[in-house]
Amino acid sequence: MTSFPIIGAHVSIARGFSGAAARAHAIGAVALQMFSKSPHQWGSAKEDPEDVAKFVRYVDAYHIGPRYFHASYLLNLADEGRIGKASATTLVNELVLAPKLGVRGSVVHVGSWKGAEPDFDRLADVVRDILKKTPEEAMFIMENSGTRKIGVTLEDIGALAARVKSPRFKVCLDTCHLFTAGYDIRTKDALDAFIKKFEEIVGMERLELWHVNDSRDPFGSYRDRHENIGEGALGKEPFRILVNHSAMKEIPFVLETPGFDGGGPDKKNVEILNGLAR
Repeated sequence: MTSFPIIGAHVSIARGFSGAAARAHAIGAVALQMFSKSPHQWGSAKEDPEDVAKFVRYVDAYHIGPRYFHASYLLNLADEGRIGKASATTLVNELVLAPKLGVRGSVVHVGSWKGAEPDFDRLADVVRDILKKTPEEAMFIMENSGTRKIGVTLEDIGALAARVKSPRFKVCLDTCHLFTAGYDIRTKDALDAFIKKFEEIVGMERLELWHVNDSRDPFGSYRDRHENIGEGALGKEPFRILVNHSAMKEIPFVLETPGFDGGGPDKKNVEILNGLAR
């Protein structure tokens, strides 16, 4: 059984899925997130049965879980043309692959309206169609935005969740994104107030994981630039409050920090978060 808190990291697949599992173990992460393929290219993940089998052996041996995909940065499910169709196809393929690796689902930035009028009814139809075409155990996990895109407000997330009406629609909250979007989580009282608001608008049952990142930019700046824990505008105290919060005992915290050596989430960030936990 994984101990509280559940601290994981986004890890590279440069050496395959099995290499990602090995990296997570090496830095002390007990949960992981990874891309299924390059996040800057269209197309589907290339499934190597030997690598998949090796990944499954590694995560079992290292007791790494839960596990997640992060969807491509290119996706825009709100687009009504070619980009929107390619986005849906890419996500369907990823969610079909997920159960083969014991991956719970894909964390998704759903996109932007690109100047068009918001149409949550149509966007919900797109998400429902994706869920219809994919395994029941694979979850669609909407991530909040720190810039002026869909998901920058809890109202955006709640509007889509209410229309999709599926237990497979989950949410990922990013600390940096919340901070730059103007949601204060820097004190216990502020975090409690935010959690209450999230429960009212979205529902705590939909919260699947946190992305834990400090911010290079100030509160309410609408910029998305992550920083190592304790090195940015948030500082260490909000993370101490978050990882020890009684409402978060079953929720994983996944690092997406740049790393102290510039190589992505590293052992030092994992150790800092573990050190902040009681």
